[in-house]
Amino acid sequence: MANIPASACLPVDVADALLVGRVWRRDGAHEGPSVVAVRGGHAFDITGTVPTTADLFDRDDAVEIVRSAPGDALGPVEALVAASAAGAPDDAPVRLLAPCDVQAIKACGVTFAVSLIERVIEEQAGGDPAKAREVRETITGVIGADLSKIEPGSDAAMRLKTELQRRGAWSQYLEVGIGPDAEVFSKSQPMSSVGFGADIGLLPASVWNNPEPEIVLAVNGRGGIVGATLGNDVNLRDIEGRSALLLGKCKDNNASCSIGPFVRLFDGRFTLDSVRDASVSLRVEGADDGFVLDGVSHMREISRDPADLVAQTHGKHHQYPDGFMLFLGTMFSPILDRDAPGAGFTHHLGDVVTISAPQLGALVNTVRLCTEITPWTFGVRALYANLAARGLLNAR
Repeated sequence: MANIPASACLPVDVADALLVGRVWRRDGAHEGPSVVAVRGGHAFDITGTVPTTADLFDRDDAVEIVRSAPGDALGPVEALVAASAAGAPDDAPVRLLAPCDVQAIKACGVTFAVSLIERVIEEQAGGDPAKAREVRETITGVIGADLSKIEPGSDAAMRLKTELQRRGAWSQYLEVGIGPDAEVFSKSQPMSSVGFGADIGLLPASVWNNPEPEIVLAVNGRGGIVGATLGNDVNLRDIEGRSALLLGKCKDNNASCSIGPFVRLFDGRFTLDSVRDASVSLRVEGADDGFVLDGVSHMREISRDPADLVAQTHGKHHQYPDGFMLFLGTMFSPILDRDAPGAGFTHHLGDVVTISAPQLGALVNTVRLCTEITPWTFGVRALYANLAARGLLNAR
């Protein structure tokens, strides 16, 4: 794991932040997943009040619960983060999990101009990284490198669509990038996301892949946005580039979705406007070649407002009674050459990926093959069986 202090993985204003997470406790009667609140630099198990984070997010008094609900003290949150960053083993007394549980995991694609252009390049290159630079030069020569001033679905966007179709440069990715309808897909299954310090997985067949650092909104069963966290929407560029119909194979694999470290609930200090103004940093550190990649993206450059993306996901057309986590999209499709000139970026096994934002902390994971990571076996039925055995399902 990266040599990053635990304090740097927490919000800069952690003393004032309303943080909610999940841990796996391994201590007798408390064996299993627990909801935790962070107060005064310490973590408290509040599962006796809210058995799942989905239950918490649906509560009108969620903020008060995080601030004052009774619960077992689990020690300093920095110690918990430090233990998880070191790769806490499955038998550790307490280790961090993803801060969501039974919620659906949804994601938006092509919401930034830079990633839009890269998706078009993937499509035109047919998933071949060797062709990407040539295609990139051709595509940007036709459509330009900055589409951020185009409002999706506007008259100007539709005029651009007509012109690109005339030139033979239209793409399905441009349709969701500047058209009226956002791309919203199912990223992962409830209970399948991994959290801070965990391994993240790549399909062995992929040779061109990358992290996708994003802000993730926590949305309750009524469609209300209650908070935000960080996520890695791990991407396989070669597989999706072969065909967009392979999106499911590309996106939903063992440990291919990372979320954390904590959900920060909205209050007077942290709001949806804080998300709109946030900057998200990415750092990739190679374990075998000394490679380092750094970058930063700014949410103010997003093409669609976060509230609009939530509205396109939840409404009269589709309900999510258990709530959902929504990845807002990324502007990162790293193109820095790594293995050979013109080959662009791809992961090496052992890469340490750090995604951070000052008000949300840092999400740190290590890249492995999804076939070599511990299989996902603890799903929704196992969660409720565990909570029932611990006498926690009557929590209100």
